[in-house]
Amino acid sequence: MPGSVLWGWLGPLLVAGFGAVLRFVNLGQPHAVMFDETYYAKDAFAQLNFGSEHNTVKDADKLLMQDNLNIWQQCAPEELDKCASFVVHPPLGKWLIAGGEQLFGMNPFGWRFAVAVAGVLSILILARTARRMTRSTLLGCLAGLLLALEGLHFVLSRTALLDIFLMLFVLAGFACLVVDRDRARARLADWYVASPPSEQGPWLGMRPWRIAAGAMLGAACAVKWSGVFFLLAFAVMSLVWDAGARRAVGLRRPYTGALNKDAPTALLAMSLIPAVTYVASWAGWFATPNGWGRNWAQATSQGPFFFVFDSARSWLAYHFQILDFHNGLSTPHAYQSEPWQWPLLLRPVAFYYESVKPGCGDANGCSQAVLGVGTPVIWFGAIAALIAMIAWYVATRDWRAGAVLLAYAAGWLPWFYYAIAHNRTMFLFYAVPMIPFMILAIVLAAGLVIGPAGAPPRRRMIGAGVAGAFMLLALVNFWWLYPVLTAESIPYVDWHARMLFKKGWI
Repeated sequence: MPGSVLWGWLGPLLVAGFGAVLRFVNLGQPHAVMFDETYYAKDAFAQLNFGSEHNTVKDADKLLMQDNLNIWQQCAPEELDKCASFVVHPPLGKWLIAGGEQLFGMNPFGWRFAVAVAGVLSILILARTARRMTRSTLLGCLAGLLLALEGLHFVLSRTALLDIFLMLFVLAGFACLVVDRDRARARLADWYVASPPSEQGPWLGMRPWRIAAGAMLGAACAVKWSGVFFLLAFAVMSLVWDAGARRAVGLRRPYTGALNKDAPTALLAMSLIPAVTYVASWAGWFATPNGWGRNWAQATSQGPFFFVFDSARSWLAYHFQILDFHNGLSTPHAYQSEPWQWPLLLRPVAFYYESVKPGCGDANGCSQAVLGVGTPVIWFGAIAALIAMIAWYVATRDWRAGAVLLAYAAGWLPWFYYAIAHNRTMFLFYAVPMIPFMILAIVLAAGLVIGPAGAPPRRRMIGAGVAGAFMLLALVNFWWLYPVLTAESIPYVDWHARMLFKKGWI
């Protein structure tokens, strides 16, 4: 890695610190249960109290806003199944939210703390990953700064939903694989210099970074099942990288070598490790009698062997119920959108809106809103950058362009199937795992515009000016949207002026 090791860490850390300030300032505002926080904040608190999700009483949200934690339905020990809550997402994301609630209490700041941490960590990881992919600390910091100023990422870093955790673990898995690619190629190069010729090449060891990637992608699946799209795509990508490395050093049978030498450890890292991680996330459900479909009394009545067998059977039956729910989720929603609408931000989600009566300083009244929408400059710039990545990959087969395009496709294209085959209800924030790869496309395109270190100074100066202008536009665009991302009280006319597409954004 060229450049200063100190600045290679200090620059991304400073950018992440800037993102942390944006996300943690007034994190507890609005003091309300926003949108799907009504599910995840209470499910997380239930996991703290019962080990798994638990039904609440009517008006539980109002009780929480009054600092009253008596929100649980009461059931006799022999009727625990009547209080178990049927939920349709795995437990890990809710356990993370529960960590913030344990530290800071069952209040908006407490249930939003973990998502803010996840948002900040993702900024740091993206900056470091972009630096490794471009070999430029400046471009790495540009990636982190763009993510810090991305509106949808920002809102989901301040709202207790699961999607920011899904994005974090997907990005972390990708980052681990990029490091693994560098380490594996370095090891292969060392072997090539010091060892006798071979048709297939050596075994490259257990590959701890790929194992870490498997754990991260398993964690993504343990937050939301859509993480499996990335797991499958990245597993194939990693093996293709292995074959490409063996071909690059001139081995006569690179693909056979990748299959024989790399695939067995890849199978461990990208199948067994994710599976173990996923099952471990259900520890609370297995260890307590409170979960949906747990059948605890039946499982414990006939000895330890039957306990294990019946627990596994109940767990699998629960998963089939979840699958049926997702395939049948087609209830219309005011803020739903189709995946082909997402890149253009045609229908964002209003997470929170309150109309303030006259007396707020404006005769027409004021508005407080949290709109789950991306920063348009970044999203529209990403469309152009992704098109550039397609052209670059076709022309040069550059691995970076291919990786970004594959990751973006893994986060976007599967939803077309559900939209067409199942007419599934979907929302713009499902696209949040795509955002880091949109920004990587922008940063890689910026690197092409600026040019390599040996390019003419005038070309590099103009390219740097173009990249800097784009960064400035993104900053101004985020600043303009900031009041409607954070529930600031602003005059109604100012809120209305910020609705870019009046029909879709209101």
